[in-house]
Amino acid sequence: MHPDVLKYNENQEPKYQEVCDLLAREIDRNLPEAENKIWHAHPVWFLDGNPTVGYSKEKPGIRLMFWSGADFEEARLNVVGKKFKDASVFFNDVSEVKKSDLRRWLKKAQEIQWNYKDIVKRKGRLERLK
Repeated sequence: MHPDVLKYNENQEPKYQEVCDLLAREIDRNLPEAENKIWHAHPVWFLDGNPTVGYSKEKPGIRLMFWSGADFEEARLNVVGKKFKDASVFFNDVSEVKKSDLRRWLKKAQEIQWNYKDIVKRKGRLERLK
């Protein structure tokens, strides 16, 4: 795991730090080929240079976001925007994180991907990769 991600997690208040640590461990374990780093001020994991999953501290809690999550067809993932295919869920306590759900979502994140890394080049148009 990237040292900046560890630092990000350490800078959260204790209850959120636990959530961040759990998410980071599970994402690393389930996406071992992913590169991870701080991107736009929060931890993000990339597959072949394409942002796939990340989390951030927001007012409602820790937001776990999947860039292509709108196509996962998962009831617990709130589809925020249809245009960019993202979906997310908020956690306020480590007990709210269901590892079985998280692992299923991470599997889908590998199987269902839209091309975000070329979105500027394509003038905002997304193309499906997988």
